[in-house]
Order: sequence, then structure tokens, then C-alpha cells
Amino acid sequence: MAAMNDAKMERLPARGWELEVVRCGSGKPLLLLHGFQTVDPRARFVELLGRRRSIVAPSHPGFGLSPRPDGFETIYDLTRLYLDVLDALPDEKITVMGFSFGGWLAAELAVMGSPRIDRLILVDALGIKVSGRETPDILDVFNTAPAEVERRSWHDPARWAPDYNAMADEAIVRRARNWDALCLYGWHPYMHNPRLKDWLPRIAVPTLVVWGSSDGIVAPSYGKAMCDLIPGARFALIDEAGHRPEIERPDAFVDAVTAFLEG
Repeated sequence: MAAMNDAKMERLPARGWELEVVRCGSGKPLLLLHGFQTVDPRARFVELLGRRRSIVAPSHPGFGLSPRPDGFETIYDLTRLYLDVLDALPDEKITVMGFSFGGWLAAELAVMGSPRIDRLILVDALGIKVSGRETPDILDVFNTAPAEVERRSWHDPARWAPDYNAMADEAIVRRARNWDALCLYGWHPYMHNPRLKDWLPRIAVPTLVVWGSSDGIVAPSYGKAMCDLIPGARFALIDEAGHRPEIERPDAFVDAVTAFLEG
């Protein structure tokens, strides 16, 4: 019988303030950096990963219930914050997993060469420019009709797209706050660092790039291009999954991650 999810919400000290954080599991540490929305402690992939690793999943400043100090508004602010978080965690070596926007953040951290990072996992990550200046690589989620964003986010939107009418007010407020913070950090230049592509070859830890085969936010070809820029990186495609394979195909997703971590 599978163990019940033991995830709980806590507070994580960081630079004199506290981040909201999901914690669960035991074993070697896995730092999860969330994407457009914060990590749901009830998600099946959290339970599955928690059977193998000690999960630490903070809400970035401005997301969820994490405060955002005045003037804290760029990807570089977040990168430097998480360098401090890595140094503050008690474990000598930490695996970092980033989803979507959090994948961009995870890549920036790895490029900076923190000795605390032992492995890197990028899941449908943003952060680089692959095509020419006039060709969009990443769907403009702020200027595209919400229904189209939902359609392109999921392999099966009828099953997985959120039902806002069924949500509690607290959940709707959280999602709105997350969206505001995402816009602040990712608006200009849109969801990428123009120089990150040049620096990805500096990543010197084992890296897995995971992608949903039906991702309409950023295509698998983008993920493969990112993978090819990181020395020795492996690429795993999750069938019947969109921009969030950890939600649509949690078992297949965790199988791919576990094979990488234990291989």
C-alpha cells in the first residue's frame, strides 16, 4: 500500500525574511523551483518523489504566501536569493529541479557553478532564445487569450485545466498573486535571458532535461536545443503530456527522474 502524502507547509528563512515552503519525504535533498504556479503539496508527483527524496519546494518571493521585498523584481534577484538558500540548507550536495519558469531559474543557478548542486533537472524550462528575433519560442501567456493558454498548456485540457468556478477564494487569490509575480519577473525580456544560451555550456553537473511531448507553451524542439547546449545532458520526452508532465503523467515523470537520479 502506498504511503499517504506527508507534505506540509512550513517557513524557510532567507535573507532576513521567510519563504513559504512545501516539505515532505526523507533521504537526499531535492530542491524544487516551481513554474507559473506554486507547488501543490497534494500533487501526486510530490508524494512519489517524497518516497525517494527529501523535498524542499519554496514559493518564490511574491508567489504564494512568500513576501517580496521592495525592489526585488528580476531573475537575478531570485538567482542570488537561491544561492543563499542552497548555502543555508544543511546538506552538502543538493539536486535542483526547476519547472518552466523555475527551470530558467535552475539553469541560471547551475551556470553560476554553486558547489552545492550535484545534479540538475530541467522540466519544460524557459530561459533562452533559440530562434531568430522575429520568431517567438515561448507562447506569450500574458497577451494570449486565457482559453488558448489553457489549451496549449495541457495534452488533455478537458481533464487537467483548472476549473476556476470550483476553486475556493483563497486558491483563486493565490493564482492571481502568482500570475502578477510571474509578470514582474518575466515580462522584459520575455521569459529569457539573452545571454544564458552562451553560458549553458558552463554547466558541469549531470543534467536531465524533461519535456512533455504536447507542450504548446514551449515546444519539445526548444527543449532538445537547450539539452544540446549542456555538456552530457540527457533528454527525456514524456508522451501524452503538455507543459506540466509532472501533473499529467506523474508516474512516468517520476520514473524518468528516478532513473536519472539512481543511474
